[in-house]
Amino acid sequence: MYHASPRRRQGSMPDIQGKNQMIELKKVARFFAGFFLLAGYTAAASAAAASTDEAAIHAITQAWVKAYNAADANAVSALYAEQAVLLPPGAKAAKGKAAIQAYFAKDTAESAKAGVTFSVDPKSDVGTSGDLAWESGTYAVKAKSGASVEIGKYLTVYKKSGGKWLIIRDTWNSDAPPAPPSPASVTPAKK
Repeated sequence: MYHASPRRRQGSMPDIQGKNQMIELKKVARFFAGFFLLAGYTAAASAAAASTDEAAIHAITQAWVKAYNAADANAVSALYAEQAVLLPPGAKAAKGKAAIQAYFAKDTAESAKAGVTFSVDPKSDVGTSGDLAWESGTYAVKAKSGASVEIGKYLTVYKKSGGKWLIIRDTWNSDAPPAPPSPASVTPAKK
């Protein structure tokens, strides 16, 4: 009877079991090499897609700022999905593209009349997950003189539809503390 031995003698029968094990190990090694190569490619492709999506989100934000400062409410509202919701501070929510367009028609006209411009910090944070993305950052409103009128922060949520990112939720608020209530609105305490 033949037993495979780690120390084979010259001229003895070939170690078939050992060769089969080597063949199997090579197959397993090739499988894992292919798997890790594919995983690396997939990760690189995902990173590239995320980078492309982030760049698209930043481009939308810059288009929004440009349209807002040009008092072009149609161009601003074109960046929103049909069922989007705008959540402005101190006002009711604007639901749907038509309501958002109406809100910005009034808001951009008032800003243009007052001579103020809007800007955002280009270093906003962007995150993506599938067909959803979010962006948060800071904004500034300045007078013609360059004096700061308002500084605040915003959060915008996007959805990718038909290969295009559109805003589905948008909110912002000022960093300034709320104004104190006017004396006429304060009810005196009862004795």
